[in-house]
Amino acid sequence: MIPLSVLDLSVVTTGTKPAAALRNSIDLARHVDGLGYVRYWLAEHHNLASVASPAPDVMIGQIAAVTRHIRVGSGGVMLPNHAPLVVAERFKMLEALFPGRIDLGLGRAPGTDGATAYALRSRLDRREGDDFLERLHELILWETREFPAGHPYHNVVAMPDDTKLPPIWLLGSSDYSSELAAQVGMGFAFAHHFASHDAIDAMVHYRNRFQPSAWSASPRAILAVAVITADTDEEAEKLATSFDLNRLRRDRGQYLPLPSVEEALAYPYTDAERISISRNRSRLFVGNPATVQKKLQPLIDASKPDELMVITAVYDHDARKKSYSLLAEAFGLKAAA
Repeated sequence: MIPLSVLDLSVVTTGTKPAAALRNSIDLARHVDGLGYVRYWLAEHHNLASVASPAPDVMIGQIAAVTRHIRVGSGGVMLPNHAPLVVAERFKMLEALFPGRIDLGLGRAPGTDGATAYALRSRLDRREGDDFLERLHELILWETREFPAGHPYHNVVAMPDDTKLPPIWLLGSSDYSSELAAQVGMGFAFAHHFASHDAIDAMVHYRNRFQPSAWSASPRAILAVAVITADTDEEAEKLATSFDLNRLRRDRGQYLPLPSVEEALAYPYTDAERISISRNRSRLFVGNPATVQKKLQPLIDASKPDELMVITAVYDHDARKKSYSLLAEAFGLKAAA
């Protein structure tokens, strides 16, 4: 069976304040660590009322400290928001403290709106446009220390200098990142849960074009999917109504806390809104464990990921934990000793 991992946004709900959402992330990480999940990644978003954590590196340290087996990483660090040296230093520190358990996932987007992106970068530099490739190259140079003689960074060392950067993964929702990850020989994680681009095309393209590198001798591909599982299809569908209303609002630019099931069921949907919800359901797998597994299997077979990374956003924290438990059982995960 395919290994399973977790992608966590530290989702804020109408009944869970941001501070509590962060504590829930730590609790969930402990929970899935014992179930046999192999990775726990945290996202970076800014100025979103629905997401509590803007700093995955801080959360990574907290979660790695209270878990024993699971790898902990960023899904991802939004590289345009950070000086590459800072990213190198922080993830070298994490790797030094938790050797062999840290991942560095990198994203191209700012993870926020234009004004907030400007505020994040206004004192950082004056580079304009998409400078992800430039930043990625600089990050790699902090690891290889191959700045040419005479370069202003030639004698600058990213500390701790006795620790390598953890494995780098490029995140994507289009064919651009799959092509780039293949060219530079890094791991690739595709965001099926919000991508408009075809996941199968991106994953197959990555494998077919992969070039071995010092980072990886072979392709390593993760497929991130949104899943809601409960004991019955009916219960899972009920839990998913929160997702449906939240997604509908997001499509309108309303990034509000996740609503309760009761609020979602009482919402007066128009016919057009119901059509939009039905369309968005193509990115969400809902049902009892057997139903979800049956729905996921064709996508797994066609895209051939090495790992399935699951994001479950439901209103009730205990229901979220149970969803991951049921999924672990369905996919035959071996509980950690």
